[in-house]
Amino acid sequence: MFSVYGKAGRVFRGSMEELRQVGPLSRISRPHAVAPVGLDPLDQNPLRTSEAQPPPHPDAAHRVALAAYSLSNKPELPRHPLTRVDAVMSSPVTTVSDAFTVDQAWQILARNHLGQAPVVGIRGILVGLISRAHLMAPDRVPGPESHALVWRALMMQPVVEVMWTPVPSVSPDTDIRRVARVLLDAGLPGLPVVDEQGGVTGFISRSDILRAVVADPPLDLWT
Repeated sequence: MFSVYGKAGRVFRGSMEELRQVGPLSRISRPHAVAPVGLDPLDQNPLRTSEAQPPPHPDAAHRVALAAYSLSNKPELPRHPLTRVDAVMSSPVTTVSDAFTVDQAWQILARNHLGQAPVVGIRGILVGLISRAHLMAPDRVPGPESHALVWRALMMQPVVEVMWTPVPSVSPDTDIRRVARVLLDAGLPGLPVVDEQGGVTGFISRSDILRAVVADPPLDLWT
């Protein structure tokens, strides 16, 4: 189940299909696109490869073989299907108060090494989403020739004036595949996870889903 929360509280609650009918979700602007990672042309040179990676010593090869054999003898762990948001979401989650300034919000994100965080009201109810990419959008940041007072005014702005709102959210029992679909459609880094009252209980990001893909149990056991 998906919900949309804004400054006035919950403005929508329904399925993914109904969420799409509410209107197109705005895509958060990002400073730059990430280019695909490729091989350096020099790395494709067989001579360079042979020089950079000399053949392993016989003893080293023996140790690698023994390590592989020992791994093959380990008992396989039980694997269970992952279907719900609460199986992969991050919790507890760092939130930003809607009473904070941009500077305070930025400090929280930087201190916790976060790219984004839900914004909550006085009762912990979701009201928006703040992200470093959003704060550093080219149309928001003053130019290098701007006076220091302009930068100070930016950093002293209330979070509620610059946060992304209304913002979609998801309940803990929602199917992960539907969340992935919404993230792709909206270009969002993640969605806040809320309870029935709108209180933030977690956050599910693209990184959480990718981490689950390579973890045990894997997402390929979806049912």
